[in-house]
Amino acid sequence: VQLQASGGGLVQTGGSLRLSCAASGRTFSTLSMGWFRQAPGKEREFAATISWSTSRTCYADSVKGRFAISRDNAKNTVYLQMNSLKPEDTAVYYCAARHTMGVPTTVSDYDYWGQGTLVTVSS
Repeated sequence: VQLQASGGGLVQTGGSLRLSCAASGRTFSTLSMGWFRQAPGKEREFAATISWSTSRTCYADSVKGRFAISRDNAKNTVYLQMNSLKPEDTAVYYCAARHTMGVPTTVSDYDYWGQGTLVTVSS
């Protein structure tokens, strides 16, 4: 499985961005997909995840109510809609995947990683 993240950029506080992650291969519908982020000098942290069936999602407390994860299995793509962005959301955002029915939330849970896309929120 190869993952390609896109959609990052520079946005002002309170603005919105939508990240996309396109997956290769024919097994996308059996993958749980997650978004993580890593700010400069900090460890990579969990942001959101969605199960393969789309019936389950999970969010970090820091993004709950502002971010929304979704997926389109026909397009092999997962999205992260980010609203009400704050300067502390500035980070490189990574998509990740794992063949599981659950909603894993830790870095070590995931087998496949994209290259990351930079989100910068200016104050």
